[in-house]
Amino acid sequence: MAGFKINRITSDVKIALSELLREVKDPRVSKLLSIVKVDVSGDLSYATVYVSAIEGYEATVQSVKALKGASGYLRRELGARLKLRKVPELRFIADNSIEKSADISRIIASFNGEKNDGEK
Repeated sequence: MAGFKINRITSDVKIALSELLREVKDPRVSKLLSIVKVDVSGDLSYATVYVSAIEGYEATVQSVKALKGASGYLRRELGARLKLRKVPELRFIADNSIEKSADISRIIASFNGEKNDGEK
């Protein structure tokens, strides 16, 4: 398959899954869950979905456990929304990139605060 088609399907899967995550009624799934990245295999067999929660890594891990249980429902709904002939099997992986970026922002802000205090 051409690379542009895989890229288009990847972005479509990401958009559709982010809409579906808002509809999941499992209380273990964080309401502030974000899809960081989606990788779809070349033959559309698998889609690896990297998710992260703003509440922290523990909330992300709990959400991933719940999403693994709901993967059949999500896959069926994904197939209905995207009208793909072959719907990829979903693999969810916890990612702590949002938490890391918040830590980096905090560190940068603390350096800026020290710099501003030193100039006064």
